[in-house]
Amino acid sequence: MKSIYFTAAISISLFAITGCAKTEEQPVKSTATSKQIQSLTIGYQKSALKLIVAKQNRMFEQAFPNVKVEWKEFATGPQTLEALSAKSIDFGYTLDGSVVTALSEGKQLKYLGFEQAFNKDHAILVLRSNPVQNVNELKGKRIGLNKGSSAHIFLAEALKTANLTWTDIQPVWLEPAEARTALTKGKIDAWAVWEPYTSATELSGMAKVIFDSGNSNKSYGFYLAQPELINNDPESAKKILNVLNQTDKWIDSHQQEASEILSKNITINLNVAAQVIGKKPMPNPVAPVTAEVVKSQQDISNFLVEWKILKNNIEPQKYVWDGK
Repeated sequence: MKSIYFTAAISISLFAITGCAKTEEQPVKSTATSKQIQSLTIGYQKSALKLIVAKQNRMFEQAFPNVKVEWKEFATGPQTLEALSAKSIDFGYTLDGSVVTALSEGKQLKYLGFEQAFNKDHAILVLRSNPVQNVNELKGKRIGLNKGSSAHIFLAEALKTANLTWTDIQPVWLEPAEARTALTKGKIDAWAVWEPYTSATELSGMAKVIFDSGNSNKSYGFYLAQPELINNDPESAKKILNVLNQTDKWIDSHQQEASEILSKNITINLNVAAQVIGKKPMPNPVAPVTAEVVKSQQDISNFLVEWKILKNNIEPQKYVWDGK
């Protein structure tokens, strides 16, 4: 489940950019594909650390030298997957809950690969002045979250740990920028969200964490692709995974520079970027989806249908690429 998920409008002026990226070292080398694709459009969001770093370091451009590589930024996972299903991007990244929701809605996509979610990647935040200390005290409260996102599933699971149901709260459907403003102005009582929003808001001093995903089941991040890309050109699909893993190694060996890239590209303070990267599993390779991960996605689907958050259950195995 669950889902570092700010559009230009989301930029938080409270945080200053304090670093500049260094990209002199480029580990990705080009290899031939069995069927050369002509273009590659990549969807990313502010939680997609590997893609942000790869974009800055031009790793895909180097790995696909004769291919037109384009980048499109999205505010949330549901928006990324909507674009993928509409064929306006070839592949993109999001956290687990968004994938289950998209497949339940009939979106056309396929699992390209997965990675471990960051440590304590999601959190429920309240203002520091708010006396609420735990999830049990959220009964009857207004909670801001992005509908259909990983935060949607995270909040549902958090409520379950406190023996609360979805009807015990008042969900307020907001994108991250809107939710942060609403929390500041007291229009919502709590906010369920993911990195880098959690670290940025917490380190600003305005909010405190009352529950995080360190208390939840293991969760994953996913790279999803158009079925046509995987079915027609599996060699390019393999190369995409290779670029992501080269990027992961670069981040682990260049943490300061990676923090600077994150800070610059998503307009957050360097200290916030460093905290986000500090939550990253090291190493955190990307691999084709395993049976364990399929079960996790199935469990999320079952749970959301049981809670009547989703109408249609899914069979995630039908959408899995075996990596061959």
